[in-house]
Amino acid sequence: MSGILDVDLLAFENGTETQRNAVVEAVRSSLATGFVYTSHDLSPTMLDEAYGMLEQFFSLPADDKAEAVVPGSHGQAGYTGLLVETAAISDTPDWKEMLNWGADIPVGHPLQKLYPHRYLGPHLPEAQVPGITKVLLHFYERVLDLQRRFLRVIAVGIGCHESFFDQMITNGTTLTRAIHYPSMDLAPGEDHVWAAEHGDINLITALPRATSRGLQVKTDDGWIDAIPPDNGVIINTGIMLEHLTNGAIPQGIHRVVADPDQPGDRYSVVQFCHPTPWTILSPVPSCITPENPQRFAPIEAGNLLDQVLYDINLVEDARRVS
Repeated sequence: MSGILDVDLLAFENGTETQRNAVVEAVRSSLATGFVYTSHDLSPTMLDEAYGMLEQFFSLPADDKAEAVVPGSHGQAGYTGLLVETAAISDTPDWKEMLNWGADIPVGHPLQKLYPHRYLGPHLPEAQVPGITKVLLHFYERVLDLQRRFLRVIAVGIGCHESFFDQMITNGTTLTRAIHYPSMDLAPGEDHVWAAEHGDINLITALPRATSRGLQVKTDDGWIDAIPPDNGVIINTGIMLEHLTNGAIPQGIHRVVADPDQPGDRYSVVQFCHPTPWTILSPVPSCITPENPQRFAPIEAGNLLDQVLYDINLVEDARRVS
């Protein structure tokens, strides 16, 4: 299997039993690559407004963008500059800059008390781009709703109840990341790429839109371009889902490389759907069989996140690559 399929989430939610089953089967088949395309009900106007404000932010002078840095966030809130994040398999930093945000949870919530470094608030550059906070938090909520609904398809596909992921991601540390990939003509060396080969940390990632090509997926037949249908959302799987499914659904390995036919820079906004940090990622029984014995030991989601953040060079006081 090397193709990425296009599925209809709305058919799963509103269709007949036959249509629902067809969506579940197509998702399971496509996720052999770690990727699938889906229909959605996100507002094009909302996407236009969010991308416009983000382009305005990334066009600011470096000193102004630096005011949005959140010390100690390890790339999980605020601005992260160029040549910082580094794929775990590489010693060459990616040629990209990022703006990261999540949502607040109530003061005094047990999660906030136990994991204060996980719940840092949005920290969006309201002073630099007035109105951006309201727009980007609305974006976060709408995409999280889409991810919650899509996880119900995956839950059914692995033999769990449709609501299996619902509580797991409620008040989770889901992170939205806007990424600006500057023109490769400006890169400091020929060994840099926009984003080297990697898998995401989380359960699933949603990419509603990018301004140009560049995303490529690793398959058994080599690298293929991820090109969703018009108005489609790209969904890809992460390390945490691979753990929960005992490898039955692999993490989607991908990279972002400049397309010579589309010179210049690139913008994208991805949302990483995370469970609560106290979630124990233990393979579900339905994914453990004689043919597929248990591969992963249980691990707390927050601990796995810490390990991967170190591997990708985002722990500020312990940079793997300087």
